[in-house]
Amino acid sequence: MLHINDLSYRIADRLLLDKATVALPEKSRTGLVGRNGTGKTTLLRIIKGEIPALDGAIGMPRGATMADVAQEAPGGPTTLIDFVLSADRERAALMEESETATDPHRIADIQLRLTDIDAYTAPSRAARILAGLGFDEEAQQRPLSSYSGGWRMRVALAAVLFREPDILLLDEPTNYLDLEGTMWLERYLAAYPRSLLIVSHDRDLLNKSVDQILHLERGKLTLYKGGYDQFERQRRETQALQLKLKKKQDDQRRHMEAFVERFRAKATKARQAQSRLKALSRMEPIAALVDEHVRPFHLPEPQKPMGPPLIRFEEAAVGYEPGKAILRNLDLRIDPDDRIGLLGANGNGKSTFAKLLSRRLAVSDGAMRMSDKAIIGYFAQHQLDEINPSMSAYNHVRELMPDATEAQVRSRVAQIGFGADKADTAAGKLSGGEKARLMLALATFHGPHLLILDEPTNHLDIDSREMLVHALNDYPGAVILISHDRHLVEATADRLWLVDGGTVQPYDGDMDDYRRSVLSKAAGDRREAKAAKADNRASKAERAEERRQEALRRESFAPMRKKLQTIEKTIEKLNGEIARLDRAMADPALYDKDPAKATSLAKDKADTVRAIENAEEEWLAISHELEAAQAAE
Repeated sequence: MLHINDLSYRIADRLLLDKATVALPEKSRTGLVGRNGTGKTTLLRIIKGEIPALDGAIGMPRGATMADVAQEAPGGPTTLIDFVLSADRERAALMEESETATDPHRIADIQLRLTDIDAYTAPSRAARILAGLGFDEEAQQRPLSSYSGGWRMRVALAAVLFREPDILLLDEPTNYLDLEGTMWLERYLAAYPRSLLIVSHDRDLLNKSVDQILHLERGKLTLYKGGYDQFERQRRETQALQLKLKKKQDDQRRHMEAFVERFRAKATKARQAQSRLKALSRMEPIAALVDEHVRPFHLPEPQKPMGPPLIRFEEAAVGYEPGKAILRNLDLRIDPDDRIGLLGANGNGKSTFAKLLSRRLAVSDGAMRMSDKAIIGYFAQHQLDEINPSMSAYNHVRELMPDATEAQVRSRVAQIGFGADKADTAAGKLSGGEKARLMLALATFHGPHLLILDEPTNHLDIDSREMLVHALNDYPGAVILISHDRHLVEATADRLWLVDGGTVQPYDGDMDDYRRSVLSKAAGDRREAKAAKADNRASKAERAEERRQEALRRESFAPMRKKLQTIEKTIEKLNGEIARLDRAMADPALYDKDPAKATSLAKDKADTVRAIENAEEEWLAISHELEAAQAAE
């Protein structure tokens, strides 16, 4: 279905793609993985035709459609449901034409095509996709302009999913989703009926939604069957084999080189030495598949441990306006070593609760008990935009260590993952992953007793996410985690709290239980929506069928109607002839001057009158036949 042939691409002195070649079968679901900066997004742009390759070509079947999520969030007064429906341009054009078409043949063609593309079930399909991504029926009727950029990007994702192109390209689609939306997307993509190529660092998404992994490393593409876990296992096995072969080859090379040096000057061994030299030149080096170094995350320990409980809520409430609580009846306890994952759909109050814990909001009712000496570290994705783009990692750390020596500051900067090559680089020139690493280091700089992480993985590749897992598990303080990355939650959280119904409560279950709950609720909502819209869909389908049948009836009666119109024109013409003859015969002098002409005119009038009578009789007969045929219908 999609062929990548000897593709090469270079940015400055970096060769991102080096004669990369792969063939992706039709209707395959492929996950494209690789370290940040290896060229995954660049490859997608070449496939889409946005940028030309240095060499090589992309091949796909003629007429195949391709689509991806728009890079800019949609906006304007259009409602969400109408925007998603408009993504199917053919359906939109046919529906518009069906309202104005008059030709019976064209009307029949339009209705037949609308039926073929399931046009009348499209509103329910679009609503189902939007609901899965977090928009209820009321939200779907609101204009795009009433939503923030992140929510509008969800609508853009819904539109491309609704369109169902032959080749669907997705680049980190979960970045704008919550855990619930990610779970829904996993199941949706697992059943996608056409070809899918998705760039993602979400391990669970890749395990559940794709059937093969395309790995981009050192400019080459390698295809592995199965999900991400299978890919990782196969790759580790390949690495072990390659390392073993490389060691054997290196030993053999050293032995042959030693032999050559020893016997090069001896005539009796010269020929054998030359043979060894030729063998050495033919020996292709085996590339050791050793992972590039992934910098660990360093989370400083609290300098003065706190006794339990770290935080205690007693019938607390919190909101942004007096008398309008977002969360209420909070009766919770957080201990110094707790690992808590917050569950709940976006908009339910997870971020509000995080702001309450981080002292950015105060309780409006009840009590929140926490020591004034407790240090809180808070990381949220929106904070990445607050980093001064002109300041380097060194500058940011220097502000926090005003009395430290140059060597101490440099050491701390290196400890958080910025060596000599990156320490003085302006933050504006850092990658998203590097900015996230810097922001996390600044948030935890003073050794917090409680670390609040709100979607910390959006810009991290899979290996960096694993390093974050290790760092959180080694960190002795308390952690509150909000993330759409199920693997991160499962690997770090000991307890789960559910933010729902205007409160926060412990969740009695694991992530598998929660996934089943989310998907079963989505299925229930779909059944209710389907039942509620069944009559509407039926009436629309019935009206469409009536229009189609009416068009066909008009088409079958057309010959008789045309004959009637012809007869009517003939009668009108004959009546005009009668009027002309009457005017000529009204001249009294005609009968004296030219009696023969008067006789001829009288005869012509009689013939014309008989012709009119005959035409009228034929018109009446055809009219009766048409009425009888219509009555029979």
